[in-house]
Amino acid sequence: MIYPKIINRLIIVLILFCITACASRKNLSQENKILESNPQLLFLNYTISINNAGKKKIHFINKKIADGKLKSNSSKYIKTGNINDLKCIQLDEKSKEIESILIKNPLVKTVEFVNDSLIFEKKVLNLNSAPLSLRIQLNSKTKSIVISEIVDTLQNSKPLITTRIY
Repeated sequence: MIYPKIINRLIIVLILFCITACASRKNLSQENKILESNPQLLFLNYTISINNAGKKKIHFINKKIADGKLKSNSSKYIKTGNINDLKCIQLDEKSKEIESILIKNPLVKTVEFVNDSLIFEKKVLNLNSAPLSLRIQLNSKTKSIVISEIVDTLQNSKPLITTRIY
């Protein structure tokens, strides 16, 4: 006789849980539709090089704007930057920062290989030039993109190139 009471209570709890779960999902999806009215992606292509004096130079190749939304933050971008890493900053029409991402130094590549003893090894390569391709969620207020190099441990940076978007 105890079992029917327990089963009835579990059914009621399950029904209440389902109702609240559906209600909260509905609100979230409505908010996302409002925020995503016309999301756009920005694809930027550059080449980055370093001269004999150690000064970095970036050459703009092309840009493309497409409708869409990033599925998730790319693992290509890092959370905290080190000296010589890059910072990509979206600026509005008054050159105020809207958003920024940090990019690991593209001139330093780590490769893994199997040596003659059939043991995995890692080797760090310092390149003189490399392609730099960025895929970022474009803010609707963005008018230009600045790529800067982080120059100290306080995350201060110096601009390398500015690209106008519109």
